[in-house]
Amino acid sequence: MELTCEIHLVIFQNEENGYTVAKVVAEDAREPVTIVGHMGKLTPGEVLTLNGEWCEHPRFGRQFQVASYQQSLPASLSGIRRYLASGLVKGVKRTAASAIVAKFGERVFDVLDNSPEELLAISGIGKKSLAKITASWEEQREVRGLLLFLNEHEVPTTYASRIYKAYGGRAIEQLRRNPFDLAYDIRGIGFKTADAMAAKLGFAPDCPERLEAGMVYALFQLSEKGHLFYPKDELFQVAAEMMGLEDPALLDRALEGLLEKKRVVVEDLPEQNVREAVYLAHLHRFEREAASRLWALATHPGSVSEEKASKLIHEVERGSHIALSAEQRQAVLCACVSKAFILTGGPGTGKTTITKIAVEALSKLGLKVMLAAPTGRAAKKLSEATGRPASTIHRLLEYTAGGEFGRNEEHKLKCGVLIVDEASMLDIALTVHLLRALPLTARLILVGDVNQLPSVGAGNVLSDMLGSQAVASAELSHIFRQAKQSMIVVNAHRINRGEFPAASDKPPPAADFYWVEQEDPAKVRALIADLVCERIPKTYGLDPLRDIQVLSPMNKGEVGTQALNDLLQSRLNPSGPAIIRGGTAYRVGDRVLQTRNNYDLDVFNGDLGWIIDLDLDNGEALVDFDGRTVTVAGSDFDEIGLAYAVSVHKSQGSEYPAVIVPVLTQHYVMLRRNLLYTALTRARKLAILIGGKRALAIGIANSRVEKRNTHLRFRLQSVFNENTSGSF
Repeated sequence: MELTCEIHLVIFQNEENGYTVAKVVAEDAREPVTIVGHMGKLTPGEVLTLNGEWCEHPRFGRQFQVASYQQSLPASLSGIRRYLASGLVKGVKRTAASAIVAKFGERVFDVLDNSPEELLAISGIGKKSLAKITASWEEQREVRGLLLFLNEHEVPTTYASRIYKAYGGRAIEQLRRNPFDLAYDIRGIGFKTADAMAAKLGFAPDCPERLEAGMVYALFQLSEKGHLFYPKDELFQVAAEMMGLEDPALLDRALEGLLEKKRVVVEDLPEQNVREAVYLAHLHRFEREAASRLWALATHPGSVSEEKASKLIHEVERGSHIALSAEQRQAVLCACVSKAFILTGGPGTGKTTITKIAVEALSKLGLKVMLAAPTGRAAKKLSEATGRPASTIHRLLEYTAGGEFGRNEEHKLKCGVLIVDEASMLDIALTVHLLRALPLTARLILVGDVNQLPSVGAGNVLSDMLGSQAVASAELSHIFRQAKQSMIVVNAHRINRGEFPAASDKPPPAADFYWVEQEDPAKVRALIADLVCERIPKTYGLDPLRDIQVLSPMNKGEVGTQALNDLLQSRLNPSGPAIIRGGTAYRVGDRVLQTRNNYDLDVFNGDLGWIIDLDLDNGEALVDFDGRTVTVAGSDFDEIGLAYAVSVHKSQGSEYPAVIVPVLTQHYVMLRRNLLYTALTRARKLAILIGGKRALAIGIANSRVEKRNTHLRFRLQSVFNENTSGSF
């Protein structure tokens, strides 16, 4: 239905997605009513023509849900007064707004449009404030013109303010010329949104602008799967399918256009028998820069003699009452004498011990040691292990809400040694920013388990560095006696060798590993709920809300994270006031996971938190992320999800007291040895695998690591072997 009304009060508006709650005075209504929906910037006094429907909110009562709308300037004198007094027109204060309306009446907008100098007759408005008013009014007129243009072409006006902010007065001209530039220029507007706009604006499905933007979008999608480049012919197939093109050859000219604009780079990679590898320009730059900077760091003078380092290591051993094995001592020695060093190995092989000894030995050399990890939980674990402060890499590099790193080429870290734990999680972009911030005089030690899943972001950095054999490294293989007592450790190594896990010979609660055979997905779900809510808390004394984490190979399906989260929330936190977003109820006590980096809130992909308070009136949740309280509201809700169950990929860099992992044939697509290994190594005290023997056997047998198209390994070999200046 249609509703004509005047804006009385804007209660809430999210500038990112345009979601708005406002009070309006509708025609023939006795009192203001509430409207909700995704709208552009609204101002009190404006007249709206709305299309939508009435609905009944369980808490806030009757509301008008807006599907589409049109804005008009206010027609009544009271509406004009509210509009001018709203602060929208800079330079017009509340008293001036009343005086302007009193003098010009309904002529106000005509005066502002055609003869603004008449405003000088108003007391308090001089030439300076007139200039401000005129400029502000002109901007508002351009915004209104943009809104009208969008409405005429049936394009959602949600993005109007962001479009105007990016392009100013030339916004309409830009949209007519190439709406696909929105995907390049404006955060939050991707190819699909721009494509829908372009279709409404009459752009043909095979126009050059669409083909170019579609290919860039395809490359971005592939980068989210870890690829830094994609072979040209395969890329054309992917992009053509995505855009619904029958002939991939149409993309040849699009590639030429992108090369001219320097948005992509094409390179032959003979070492991998790849002709015409297509990179997004920034990923190509990052890959080359990572190799160049790593070479420069590793070869810069600053070595420590083996004799001196060995003496210090023995001192630390005695002082710490730790007796290193020959393998461990050699690894510590190499870490101390090398400018760049990689330490890798599975659980129970002594990575933590070596890291601790290396920190003490290097500190005795008078070097300032900094510790970091990709996630907050991994940083906390590193700090507990070494007894020294550690931070996330983003916080170490002083990432700002504007998207820049405070620590960079011009503003280096003040350290002599940087140790990064959980280095398998490093993607190419973060690696480059880390290397830019590291002084050449410093040394870099990367600690990680190369057999775990690779980074969520693009690249395969740790594996490529080790594969190049250009950087000094040590791989630990010996499992120590105390670690052998843990069946979690033993079975992680068995799975990594392609062997079936062994049963524990200890009764609960002494046992730390169980394999529960159950083929029926419905029974697996019921068993998981029983274990989380009843049996583990009773037997092991663990808190189901804080200590027990379910890790599923997939998000969808009967035993995927989404279904398990619904089930576990209904058992552990079923009732009470809630904020509903995307069909999910969020309540105080719920465990949540941050699913994307949010630099404004300073929380990052994989951070785990608990909702500690709700503001239902403003739709806000207060979340405790490991001791940091953050207010989540508006579009930020789209970046969190329930975390009673999370994917194995999202668990990287974290450890939990107890882990439950369903392994069923319905997870077939994701079942790989490194996924099972990663899941098992997340557990500290208890790990339970539940599922079918066939599914577990499939996962253990599948040692194929999903290929990522990267070339860092060969670039490192080239720059180190040629002993060049480090540039390409």
